[in-house]
Amino acid sequence: TTGPAAPPATGETLAGLIAPAGFPNAPAFKIPGFEPREAASLFSSNPPLPGAAPAPPASPLPEATPSGVHTIYPVAHEVRPELGPTIGVGARPFDAASIRRDFPILRQYVHGKPLIWLDNAATTQKPQTVIDRISSFYENENSNVHRAAHTLAARATDAYEAAREKTRRFINAPSTNDIIFVRGTTEAINLIAQSYGRRNVKKGDEILITWLEHHANIVPWQMLCAETGAILKVAPVDDKGQVRLDEYEKLLSRRTRIVSFTMVANAIGTVTPAKDMIDMAQRLGACVIADAAQAVSHMPVDVQALGCDFLVFSGHKVFGPTGIGVVYGKQQVLEAMPPWQGGGNMIADVTFEKTIYQPPPGRFEAGTGNIADAVGLGAAFDYLDTIGMANIAAYEHELLIYATEGLKSVSGLRIIGCADEKAGVISLVLDGCRSEDVGAALDREGIAVRSGHHCAQPILRRFGLETTVRPSLALYNTFDDIDALVAALKRMATSQRFRAH
Repeated sequence: TTGPAAPPATGETLAGLIAPAGFPNAPAFKIPGFEPREAASLFSSNPPLPGAAPAPPASPLPEATPSGVHTIYPVAHEVRPELGPTIGVGARPFDAASIRRDFPILRQYVHGKPLIWLDNAATTQKPQTVIDRISSFYENENSNVHRAAHTLAARATDAYEAAREKTRRFINAPSTNDIIFVRGTTEAINLIAQSYGRRNVKKGDEILITWLEHHANIVPWQMLCAETGAILKVAPVDDKGQVRLDEYEKLLSRRTRIVSFTMVANAIGTVTPAKDMIDMAQRLGACVIADAAQAVSHMPVDVQALGCDFLVFSGHKVFGPTGIGVVYGKQQVLEAMPPWQGGGNMIADVTFEKTIYQPPPGRFEAGTGNIADAVGLGAAFDYLDTIGMANIAAYEHELLIYATEGLKSVSGLRIIGCADEKAGVISLVLDGCRSEDVGAALDREGIAVRSGHHCAQPILRRFGLETTVRPSLALYNTFDDIDALVAALKRMATSQRFRAH
């Protein structure tokens, strides 16, 4: 097959539901908070075949100027909040084949086969615009920020703070002062645990997480509990992999100081009812951290609509560079938090008797930050804004339903986690086959997936497993990618030689 028929041209699907053509009995996974409107008509369902010759490289998408004329970006960018596009319908029609050409790494062959990148939950690939923007920074602007009067320092500072503004717009934060740059989600959660947690959590207090969490949202809280004498509680999930809201609510109490949960489970793709969970916790006075590491690349995220106290994510999960991430925090919460690390940049004045700290966000950005990659993250947000996160959510939803139906046709294959609301992450096992062997065999077909425990051992053990194979989707994947995956798994399922191995 070459993929389902094109979606309705008039947004005929109901709020948050897309029923794929050709699969009338397919699960209609929901996209929380998403109204399709015109988005469903904006993407193409006929990408080129996997074996087709690679298309010529697309021209890099330069920065946009106020007049709408595109220019190369050799110098610092002026922060202009009024130019921020909405997170709904983007400026260009959604066409997966065109988008794929924006990512140079996807033009290569692996073991003589065109690369099919389905390891997006581990890291996403980078569009040419992001690569060019980082290169341009080092060629034209490289300097430390905030600390010198020379021209390059001004350029670097402008570019760095412009990236903070782009981040603010992308998640609809009230102010750039609410945006802290860190290395990634892991450092983000550790910062909150060590700063907010140490200040506010005492012996006998409670911290609540869920069974769905990545290790980065488990271990820092275990460490804090061991240090303070607090108690870690875990909300259970049902057999579909959904948080049991009734049990979650029972675990909340006036002793609950912190609630921290994932918005999208990295191992099985469950989309949690974030808004409901935040509201329940805050009614009892708890501080709530939303882990959006797997959410930001799949759906619009609006921190003001969510109402969370903190939101964290990593740049490399959202088509940006590695080594850069974000903490969003409510202003009143950040202002009451002590620094986590001390050094340069985070100080207003230092004597041997006393140090006066900068206000947020500078208080939490000690030393020289990852300036170039913050600028690259801003370029990733520029790129996504031209497409529109609602369009991305609609297209990936079609891919997810198509992939789910295709994988069900593989003999002996079992999908782990079938929540009613899912993002583009699928965890699977193939009877009689080790996950590592399946991953290696797929690699020989040019298909990159993740095999292992996905840094989420508790949720896999909830389903009686130690490892799974995890294909995960992104905006540049196509229906033909799914066909290739399903065909390869079918060959493995019927191969006695493979099973014997």
